[in-house]
Amino acid sequence: MRSVAVQGETIDKVVAATRGHALFKSLGDDQLRQAVGQASLVQLEEGECLIKQGAPLDGFFLILDGELRVLMGAAAGGDSVEVTRFGRGEMLGMASLLLGRPSEAAMEAVVRSTVARFEPRFFEVMVEKVPSFGLAVARSLAERMAMLAERRIPVPEGDREIDPSDEALVLLPHDFMMRHRVVPLAVEGQVATIGCADQPSPELVERIRTHLPAMEVRMVHLDSGRLNEILRAHTVGAETGQEGPTADSSTLERLLRAMATEGASDLHLNGGQRPRWRIDGAMHTIADIPPLGVETVLELLGDELEERNRAEFEATNDTDFALSLPGVARFRVNLFRDLGGVGAVFRLIPTTILSLEQLGMPEVVADFCKLPKGLVLVTGPTGSGKSTTLAAMVDLINRGRQEHVITLEDPVEFVHQSQLSLVNQREVGSHTRSFAAAIRAALREDPDIILVGEMRDLETVSLALEAANTGHLVLGTLHTATAISTIERIVGLFPPEEQSRIQTTLADVLRGVVAQNLLKRIGGGRVAALEILVSSPAVANLIREGKMHQIASSMQTGKAAGNRLLNDSLADLVSRRVVDSEEALSKAVDKAELAKRIGQRAG
Repeated sequence: MRSVAVQGETIDKVVAATRGHALFKSLGDDQLRQAVGQASLVQLEEGECLIKQGAPLDGFFLILDGELRVLMGAAAGGDSVEVTRFGRGEMLGMASLLLGRPSEAAMEAVVRSTVARFEPRFFEVMVEKVPSFGLAVARSLAERMAMLAERRIPVPEGDREIDPSDEALVLLPHDFMMRHRVVPLAVEGQVATIGCADQPSPELVERIRTHLPAMEVRMVHLDSGRLNEILRAHTVGAETGQEGPTADSSTLERLLRAMATEGASDLHLNGGQRPRWRIDGAMHTIADIPPLGVETVLELLGDELEERNRAEFEATNDTDFALSLPGVARFRVNLFRDLGGVGAVFRLIPTTILSLEQLGMPEVVADFCKLPKGLVLVTGPTGSGKSTTLAAMVDLINRGRQEHVITLEDPVEFVHQSQLSLVNQREVGSHTRSFAAAIRAALREDPDIILVGEMRDLETVSLALEAANTGHLVLGTLHTATAISTIERIVGLFPPEEQSRIQTTLADVLRGVVAQNLLKRIGGGRVAALEILVSSPAVANLIREGKMHQIASSMQTGKAAGNRLLNDSLADLVSRRVVDSEEALSKAVDKAELAKRIGQRAG
């Protein structure tokens, strides 16, 4: 860790990062520059620790570049658990410093990062020079304390000498215990006693209850040192396989329920390995489940695997199907064989269909849902939220139009109940043999709108274009990153002698493309970056003439109609400090252009 004084051009950089923070709004430009001049720059390499958990603070910090992860649980032994991440413009350590408390968490650099460090005396100096600054500090702390008071839950003291029972320890996943600093202590009938070292929030208590739906939850305060001892022992047991639950018939349901409460998008089960899940795009090992056997995944699925899928799996070594857990969620499942034996990936599909507004989609996407005919495509890589966006579009149609909607999916994910529209959902493999066969059948079923879950081969694409050309609104998906690559992919599926004809057809029927990608949000969670193409006579002519490379220019000049380039969306997210610059550059197609716009090197 290298530290240098803030001076010269660096002062302007720190001033720019500080200006938008509420704490510094009371300062004028000269006062802000004077304040910044008291700071020092700290350079952190990837993986380097800035603050250790439990250590006293010698200042507070402002992130100028890069990203830092917040880690907790190191005092309990074993690996720390990542709680959240902070990026450019975020302040670290101020409250703990002012309150004279050691750091509640460790903070380390995810990538090479730069932070500004302010001395502890900074507050004294600034309050003396600018009395209004003291008011800003007091207001910041008061707001924090008021928030904590509102969220306070009375928690009695627990027995420091208590030893948790084996029956209790298996109630919660080890990763959950480490992440939230809680441990099950006892089970008496239908009452579970849960120890916590910190003040539990209502949200945490609700998450615990979700893991234990049939039990009453009683929270007690446990000395931090004693909680660490229990977690340390449980961590060792989980790693050696001496403690922790085995992969029995209840394990799968427990893991699927935990996915919903922990915000995991995917669960990975593989022979010879511990289960893992993906949270906010990052993979985490679930330590309290022992490594699975070669055939354990098949045993866990049991009767959930229908004979059709079992037969397909035996014949081809993979199969796709959907699994429903009432009251929790639906899951899309891919079952496969690999070197370790049998594996499976479970993708969580929420039971609640979010609206386009809730997803942050612009109004033009809702306008696509009002079209009487044509082709609208939602594209992006795997896990980018295509199914979620399409479900929101179908839901908007279902609630606002009197139409016949047929969805063709593999498998059916979001379930729609007919409202103003009649919605028929067909699953490839269960209700029809292929997407192509389903489209042919759909054209004889009096549809107004057809959703094609995957346009992955020439026959399916050709039939989808035909359906759009014969007066139907067709919604479909492709695994492409941008609007232009989507058009090129469709044309490229056809042999050279047919491409001119397909360009003409596509020019006639294409109404819009929504290309989306999910990025890590500063502070946790994910947010979508969008590229949107709204077709126009000019765009149609370019497609017809095969001048795909000129479409971006047409989109640039047609922003008033709703067009949006991917780099526009990425630059906006960076400027609003929703995502950091490194994350944005990793998703950009034209990295050099985006780097120039956000003042970064393309690397």
